[in-house]
Amino acid sequence: QMSANDCQDPPEYWTIHGLWPDKAEDCNRTWHFNVSEIKDLMSDMRHYWPDVLHSSLNRTQFWKHEWDKHGTCAATLEVLNSQKKYFGKALELYQHVDLNNCLLKAGIKPSSSYYQMTAIKEALTRFYGVTPKIQCLPPEEGEKAQTIGQIEFCFTKELQLRNCTALKGESALMEADLKLGTEELSVCSDTLPTYYPSQVH
Repeated sequence: QMSANDCQDPPEYWTIHGLWPDKAEDCNRTWHFNVSEIKDLMSDMRHYWPDVLHSSLNRTQFWKHEWDKHGTCAATLEVLNSQKKYFGKALELYQHVDLNNCLLKAGIKPSSSYYQMTAIKEALTRFYGVTPKIQCLPPEEGEKAQTIGQIEFCFTKELQLRNCTALKGESALMEADLKLGTEELSVCSDTLPTYYPSQVH
């Protein structure tokens, strides 16, 4: 994907995938993305929420997708009821969670040796007081380790951190939505050794 989409110098820090409401019933599909509404956020957007898969000139395709699919649904909350509020609040929550720093402080950094998933979970839970949902790429043929792919934090409607506990019937729906390239991300196994690479090759 990287060579096909001129992904030059992918960021070596955690970036944003999106801000997703769990139950999306009131989505206004006619509310189209307009990049000029977030022009004040542009430098932060490019840094913290980059599109590493599409080589479109101004790289707004990913943001458009996130707004169309999730932002128009999240907008039922007053704090997220415009593009500027939706993207701005996601950036704010990202800074507040400060995952890059938290992992470093816990001594969890990209490495060629493997981690135990339970140790990563415990460190995050100790730090945040809530349990995030950690997703991995399963081992490829002949490999024994899973690779960390995404860390999902859950919030209440008041945007306070809460535990990510999958509601019945919800997890399959969410996972079907998360395609990173062609490989599927799924909830990490607690028993497999876990690889946290510095560069995804």
